[in-house]
Amino acid sequence: MSPSDSNQDFVSVPDLRFNTTHWSVVLLAGQADSPQATEALGKLCRTYWYPLYVYVRRQGNSPEDAQDLTQDFFSRLLEKNYFAKADRDRGKFRTFLLRSLKNFLVNEWKRAGRLKRGGDLTFLSFDANVAEDRYAAEPANESNPDAAYEQRWAVTLIEHVLATLRREYSAADKARLFEELKGFIWGDKSTASYAEIAGHLNLTEGTVKVAVHRLRQRFRELLRAEVAHTVARPEDVDGELRHLISVAS
Repeated sequence: MSPSDSNQDFVSVPDLRFNTTHWSVVLLAGQADSPQATEALGKLCRTYWYPLYVYVRRQGNSPEDAQDLTQDFFSRLLEKNYFAKADRDRGKFRTFLLRSLKNFLVNEWKRAGRLKRGGDLTFLSFDANVAEDRYAAEPANESNPDAAYEQRWAVTLIEHVLATLRREYSAADKARLFEELKGFIWGDKSTASYAEIAGHLNLTEGTVKVAVHRLRQRFRELLRAEVAHTVARPEDVDGELRHLISVAS
């Protein structure tokens, strides 16, 4: 089963209660002084900084310049005049970030000049070597910065969901079960059969099948919830999920 084959499974899960998500909190804040909005935006930025770093590198910037640009952009993004301009009717955090970054690169970076490394900016802390190690693993044939950003965004979101799922299983003392079954989450990619895994864990094959079903179900729930954090309205979730799965596949 490929990601495209399972597309309908991901978008047909009943909606979790939407409430106010990270991005909707930011949008609702507008120009008002809202610590909650700033915190929500900060959480989103700390999770999704790397796709922007990839975009900046694909523009031909050096690793040092890309780090400085990414740092400066996020620092300025937290100023109210940035996210107050977001369009709630078409508000996806993914597109808002890239549009804002493009405007920043064209207009503000030329005027601001590069921040010195080790300066006062502390909003976004990441290891340049780690960022470059990740970047070195990116497909070398992907020269389009926009396409690279979209693909990395999808992968980053899925990685974030998998990390959350791993923490849940570890907290329930099921870390080994997760490691054995994780290959089944996104299609049938495990090299081991149900019977082999059952032998490893001293379980019945039927129990392993049930565990795989529950793991996939929880992954779908977490994936929908994470996507919901990046859109403004509950009716946007399914479309964003379809886009995510299309890009990731």
